[in-house]
Amino acid sequence: MLVIPAIDLKDGRCVRLRQGDMAAETVYSDDVPSVARNWQRQGASLIHVVDLNGAVDGEPRNLPQIESVLKTVSVKVQVGGGIRSMQTVRRYLQAGVSRVVLGTAALTDRAFLEQACTEFPRRILLGLDARDGKVAVKGWTAVSETRAIDLLKELSGYALGAVIYTDISRDGMLGGPNVGALREVVEFSAFPVIASGGITRVEDLKAVQSLGPRIEGAIVGKALYDGKLDYAAAVQALGARC
Repeated sequence: MLVIPAIDLKDGRCVRLRQGDMAAETVYSDDVPSVARNWQRQGASLIHVVDLNGAVDGEPRNLPQIESVLKTVSVKVQVGGGIRSMQTVRRYLQAGVSRVVLGTAALTDRAFLEQACTEFPRRILLGLDARDGKVAVKGWTAVSETRAIDLLKELSGYALGAVIYTDISRDGMLGGPNVGALREVVEFSAFPVIASGGITRVEDLKAVQSLGPRIEGAIVGKALYDGKLDYAAAVQALGARC
């Protein structure tokens, strides 16, 4: 199971939010490439980057910082947030991003999702962000009536690379993941699953890992930046790849 450090970008800086609230941010660095370099130095083989402004606005807003990260590190980088057109998908992948994450578009523009999966099979990830079991969109500023599990079933035939499941109520709260919801996602997903939201301790990572081989990895953010979880120690404790 991969342990995947997160870099969330807002106004050109590395931040963390509480439950996706754009007004509840903690700024960790103005030097985004150095943050990425640090995770590579600690052994990460994959970094998860989110353009928070882009997620709300519907188009990339932190592209210069993302391009700087790509030039700085040699490890794989996956990017999400505001990717709602093929032009943006192509731009990121041509710039060196390994995989892109589609969230809102997966629910609101199925033709776009299908085209992206057809043109770039297994390089498109589904960002499945849920509040009380229902899919959230537009940078978590709106919640649909669609159940996360139902969306998973609808997309089972698409050439997606993986599903990133985030329980919004757990994100940035350092209270542990929603293992029950994750177990349900693993059961219904036709794709590998990446857990996100609330992971704070090595025990949380082990709980996620225990859900079986369908779990590709776990994204960790605030716990790493606040020093509550040591990256190298976590990887070693899991006996996992970085």
